Amino acid sequence: MTEVLSVRFKNKGKVYYFDPNGITAAKGDNVIVETSKGLEFAECVTGNHQVEDDAVHPPLRPVIRLATPEDVRRAQDNRRREAEAMDICRQRIEKHGLDMKLVDVEYNFEGSKILFFFTSDGRVDFRELVKDLAGIFRTRIELRQIGVRDEARMLGGLGICGRPFCCAQFLDDFQPVSIKMAKTQGLSLNPAKISGSCGRLMCCLKYEQDAYEELVQTVPKTDAFVETPDGVGTVVDTNLLKGTVRVHLEDQTDMAVRTFEADQVTVLGGKAKRAEYLAARAEGLIETPKPRPRRLTSAVPRQQEGIQTPAPGESGRQDNQRRNSKGSRPRPQGQRQDGAERRNAQPANPAESGGEETRRSPAQRKRYRGSGPRRQGGEGQKSE
Repeated sequence: MTEVLSVRFKNKGKVYYFDPNGITAAKGDNVIVETSKGLEFAECVTGNHQVEDDAVHPPLRPVIRLATPEDVRRAQDNRRREAEAMDICRQRIEKHGLDMKLVDVEYNFEGSKILFFFTSDGRVDFRELVKDLAGIFRTRIELRQIGVRDEARMLGGLGICGRPFCCAQFLDDFQPVSIKMAKTQGLSLNPAKISGSCGRLMCCLKYEQDAYEELVQTVPKTDAFVETPDGVGTVVDTNLLKGTVRVHLEDQTDMAVRTFEADQVTVLGGKAKRAEYLAARAEGLIETPKPRPRRLTSAVPRQQEGIQTPAPGESGRQDNQRRNSKGSRPRPQGQRQDGAERRNAQPANPAESGGEETRRSPAQRKRYRGSGPRRQGGEGQKSE
């Protein structure tokens, strides 16, 4: 085991190990450390702690001292000078017409070097730009081209999950991410849904892949032919986080799809095993189970609930009565007449009613039918 201090530079995501050199620091303290570029101002993210020997790349560079008020003041001056240098550099980029995007500017702690970070789609000839910047700042100038992932780490922001970028918060290095990881985790293959703000595949697909690979070994794969407590079937969907599978049962007449726990099913094979099962059932070697009776909505008989069950034939008559009375309007009391009274109350002669005949008695209808012209070819037809 090796005792180290974990520090971070300028709120970047990557954390570096340094030799405490007999100094005790706590989380949040500012320290001055020795790097390949000279002395640097850093923030302690983890105090003195022990790590495995293989996690350290010797030799460890030492921590020089805890930051003094003078060191903090110098670091603040460097931050102010960085903002001014970024404005000047952007103006010079526009003047030279270079196809590059300035991302960040960094002064070293001693102020002897300025580092400009930029992104570009291709190679950029910035030799004239370096000469102009060196003449303005009178110090060493370095321009470094970075990728879109490094740009997202430097600028920071919120991801589609609503949390700060993983690369700017705790990820040390960028690991290669493939589309196969999205398939293993059951995510949509739409690039807009599995890509981060940088336009690349999300970093969380990589560091969550190990957990999903362990879960895949405990859950049957899709299209696997399995045996369940309700019969055999084919897996149509899996939920790795919940540890459940949805199975399309073969022995059910309703072709039901039911959900089971992963430990409740046993894998029998794949599509070939299912084909063998269907062939054996078609030849009659496997008996198809009878369909299960449907369950009633209530186990209590209707007589016990106080509901009177109509006699056979009564339900149809009751339904007809309800349909006939649905659109009828109630009549005033005292004006209801039966059919015989309505027929007798109508005048026999249409002229007496002052209008056309609207309703006739059976005798009238018979008389009027007989008074009309006879049909051709009818019985008793008169020949001229």
